[in-house]
Amino acid sequence: MKKHLLLVVILYLITCYNSFGSASTEIKGSISGVITDEKTGKPIQGASIYIADIKTGSSSDANGKFIITNLSEGVHLIEVSHVGYTTIAATVDISGDVTRDFKLTEAIIENSTVIITGVTKAAQLKKVPFQVAVIKKDELLQNAGTNLIDNISRKPGIASVATGPAISKPVIRGLGYNRVLTINDGIRQEGQQWGDEHGIEIDEASVNKIEVLKGPASLVYGSDAMAGVINIITNVPVQNNTIKINAGSNYQSNNRLTSINGNVAGNINGFNWNMYGTVKEAADYRNRYDGYVFNSKFNEHNAGGYLGYNGGWGYSHLLISNFNLKTGLTEGERDDEGYFVKDIAGGSQVRATEDDFKSTKPEIPYQHIRHFKIGTDNNFRIGKNNLGINVAWQRNQRQEFGNPDDIREAALYFDLKTITYTAQFHLKEKNGWKNSIGINGMNQQNNNRGIEQLIPDYSLQDLGGFIFSQKEIKKLTLSGGIRFDNRNVSVQHLLDAGTIKGDAFSKSFSNVSGSIGGTYAISNTINLKLNIARAFRAPGISELASNGAHEGTIRYEYGDQQLRSETSTQTDFAIEYGNKHFSLNAAAYYNYFNNFIFYRKLLNNNGTDSLVAVDGQQLTAFKFDQEKAHLAGVEVSLDIHPHPLDWLHFQNSFSYVAGRLQTAIEGTKNLPFIPAPKLLTELKADFKKVGKNFSNCYIKFEVENNFRQNKVFTAFNTETATAAYSLMNAGIGTTVINKRGVELFSLNLSVNNIADIAYQNHLSRLKYAAENLATGRTGVYNMGRNVSLRLNVPLSFSIQQ
Repeated sequence: MKKHLLLVVILYLITCYNSFGSASTEIKGSISGVITDEKTGKPIQGASIYIADIKTGSSSDANGKFIITNLSEGVHLIEVSHVGYTTIAATVDISGDVTRDFKLTEAIIENSTVIITGVTKAAQLKKVPFQVAVIKKDELLQNAGTNLIDNISRKPGIASVATGPAISKPVIRGLGYNRVLTINDGIRQEGQQWGDEHGIEIDEASVNKIEVLKGPASLVYGSDAMAGVINIITNVPVQNNTIKINAGSNYQSNNRLTSINGNVAGNINGFNWNMYGTVKEAADYRNRYDGYVFNSKFNEHNAGGYLGYNGGWGYSHLLISNFNLKTGLTEGERDDEGYFVKDIAGGSQVRATEDDFKSTKPEIPYQHIRHFKIGTDNNFRIGKNNLGINVAWQRNQRQEFGNPDDIREAALYFDLKTITYTAQFHLKEKNGWKNSIGINGMNQQNNNRGIEQLIPDYSLQDLGGFIFSQKEIKKLTLSGGIRFDNRNVSVQHLLDAGTIKGDAFSKSFSNVSGSIGGTYAISNTINLKLNIARAFRAPGISELASNGAHEGTIRYEYGDQQLRSETSTQTDFAIEYGNKHFSLNAAAYYNYFNNFIFYRKLLNNNGTDSLVAVDGQQLTAFKFDQEKAHLAGVEVSLDIHPHPLDWLHFQNSFSYVAGRLQTAIEGTKNLPFIPAPKLLTELKADFKKVGKNFSNCYIKFEVENNFRQNKVFTAFNTETATAAYSLMNAGIGTTVINKRGVELFSLNLSVNNIADIAYQNHLSRLKYAAENLATGRTGVYNMGRNVSLRLNVPLSFSIQQ
């Protein structure tokens, strides 16, 4: 560990030395201007002006004025945004000191947003041929989710596999686990993403923006980006000669969740930094059928930040984060009268008490997750070209405890260490062409330190290279490229108390992937998108070599060494329409898979479920298998913004996906665990200012309709249908300002599941917990009514030079 940490720090110091050494000869420019309301002509205070490629920006003052200095000369894509206004993206050629004013209009459609996901350089959303959902911090604060993935699953095409309030895994267009790649500040996040009860290890309160690419992204990211990418952006430099302090808190009524977070960020003559920390804890949640759900509690302690320098030559940042979560694993065991029970020393069980439900300290079984990450993110100007380099080291430790006679005994202890690296060379734009070449890869080592092994020790080497191009021809924007990847995996013996129960082996996987697509602006209001992409995924270590059970999974898993790489070809088509009073985004896709990997139940010789005895429990056996398959779906978003009620939004989103195997298994062709169709309808009123002391005011009411999911993988009783349900949610919020228009604090109050409906989400793993013998209901139900109150207090100081 010390060697890898030292290597990353040395690389960063060398980078800084070389960069600062050339600072005296660097070519610098600036941009300044005024941000105004197009309708009223009045200046807009607090608008954000940001250049994503070089990670620098500013905000407008009380007179709408802004300035960004210390810029490298050349062509830059600038994003101008403010709550309640449509984002502007403009290409500006920085040569010396440039002046440019911007006029913002009332928000209705957000296809001018600048994104960095799935492309090698920042691009306008309307000019990329695939679908990307953008979730900004303001939107996250307005919702009452108990974790980050729960919050973003409101977007069409995005769902989550949940194991209680603390753990949710993203699902994009019906695909999840190792088919979804998570990126955090340019670093590929590597944990045990193959597991059901393993969420992502990123502090929700630290997030500034999330971009979700829906569809294959192997061209830029390689293996595992078959379904899409969750790109979480945490560290965004503040404007020059400014220090900002932010403190926030959140309370949620259902499980008594309390969260306190804060950060300090600054930028003095290009030297910039950010430090953040969060403390979060929650007791057991409740619902109308189960009452309090025993051991759904958790506590979380996180810290992180970055330190770096931005200059005319580019930027260099040193990133660091530490995530620490302890969460109970709900098994749903109850006595004959329907009361939850807990294991105690000596092998017996007792009923959980009121004090147990109110505690935030997880009981047996529980897991302890720690994820430490350090990396360096750099971008250098080389002549009129740019070179981006990102190197990181991370360590993921997961301990699972399930022995009431020795609560410190880790049944499973995965110790995963990963080095990731990326280099991209961006050639100067010429005649409308934007070309990039790049490589990325990783080296990974997993060691078991617990008394049991679910997967063996292994090492992995990954390397890929790609070429990406984009060409603008008037109203047409074309983009695409090609990539080659190679992955080598060396697996050690799988051991059980010193006995070999799985042989050692080595495997190699190679593949070619790529994409080609385009967008065409028929007019200022109509935009068309088409994209065809080929993606691949090497089988994960659990799919190849697992042989065991772990707490909370309620199953025993067998891997298969003979699995081959998954490959897929997806076609996406979308039409976007937007004017001042109406917007529509309709997308359809078809995704064909070779060698789709899934797990199915095993049967014994009598034709019934195969059971494996583990510590006195009979666990159902599953094994990974492969078949040809396809998925198809639609996503529609409609926003009506009626005149003259410019403050009113009637927003609707609908998503549907169906997955089918080419060959029926036990009479069914349905792919397992496909999200149910969902329709979200929201009526929202936005007011930029109410009186002299309230701005960015809103009030909203929404109905979330989840349709019945009866297209399930019924073979071997793997999956059961889920009933339809509808939830009513509401929210209200405002920002309190002083006479000068400076923000003092913001408040967001929201209520989820107002009617306290008892329901089970189709992708909830707790749906398959044990039957309640007193009621005859199977599994554990989702959270009931939940009231959330968020307070955010910002402070900002200007440093006079």
